[in-house]
Amino acid sequence: MSLKLHVFNPEHDIALATNVVQFTPPHAARSLRAELGFLPALWADEGDWVLVDDAVAARSAVRKFSGRTGRVSFVTPSDLANLAPAHSELTVSPWGWDSALCRRLLACCQGLRPVLPSPEILTAIRLMSNRRFAAKVLLHEITGSDSRLVGRSRYYDGNATLIDAVVADFGGRAVLKAPWSSSGRGIRYVEGGLTDYQLRWAANIIQRQGGIMVEPYYNKVKDFAMEFWAEADGTVSYRGLSLFTTVNGAYSGNLLAPEALKEQLLAPYVGSDLLCKVRDEIVRRLNGRLRGVYCGPFGIDMMIVEGEQRQGFLLHPCVEMNLRRTMGHAALALTPAEGERPKVMTISFDGHYHLGLRPWLYGGYEA
Repeated sequence: MSLKLHVFNPEHDIALATNVVQFTPPHAARSLRAELGFLPALWADEGDWVLVDDAVAARSAVRKFSGRTGRVSFVTPSDLANLAPAHSELTVSPWGWDSALCRRLLACCQGLRPVLPSPEILTAIRLMSNRRFAAKVLLHEITGSDSRLVGRSRYYDGNATLIDAVVADFGGRAVLKAPWSSSGRGIRYVEGGLTDYQLRWAANIIQRQGGIMVEPYYNKVKDFAMEFWAEADGTVSYRGLSLFTTVNGAYSGNLLAPEALKEQLLAPYVGSDLLCKVRDEIVRRLNGRLRGVYCGPFGIDMMIVEGEQRQGFLLHPCVEMNLRRTMGHAALALTPAEGERPKVMTISFDGHYHLGLRPWLYGGYEA
């Protein structure tokens, strides 16, 4: 019988950016993993395993979501050495694939090696997770298809002291982004020209990651995302909208609601016809591209921005692509049943991380 081992590794994006053999996640990422390790129980199938640091704590934390999760088994790293070899049909489903996770799993159980991606596949996943890939394959191609779309991005790998010329091309206001970064980190805003601090930061990013993304600064109105799934044969399908909020660049919450309501909330800014057009373009352009590299959930962050002279709104169809599971996918797994009131899923921090659900009380989708 097929069995999945689910792993919540929120340090994934940082691991991709760091790309070192001996990777130690920062304290905040380790705390998030330890305290919300039960999260995959929200989407796991009946009988699956979820890897956690503390099985007792995970069982206690998941009780508040009773009725929304199947019966899963929480297993610890020490459990894996004994359990994994007995299940020949075992597969692994992480938050995101990276070499640091594979080393961690092999340290738990060498018997997992046959079900982990090869170094070559891990390298390909990392390259496709680079912001440069999404800008080239999606953003640059899609934005020219409709006047209601906007978005430019340039990958720069030259001398950092010359970035000012690129910023000038974008009207003197720009956003610098590391090719790999996490939760709002790796982003700097430039007004006019780079400060000495920004220049040193950019030079460091270029040295460590090979280049840097330079994008125009847009007057953002709303964040949202589209969630997709890639099959093993490379077929890509659309799964739904993710209406989320952030605080200082870090994720804070998602609206749990039917698709029709989410589209209704976006309607004052962007029509459903444009959403459908962008969705279909993404599916068409990514179909087959992930075959042999990545199978599973992924998401594409978008934003609604003010038009020129603040006339109307435009849609930026690809701020970044997250080639991993996202909180948007977690929210889709908790979509209320027909007739059930919409809710908001939040992650809060008071010295510890907490996942919560509360009634939706706002006219928007603020968490």
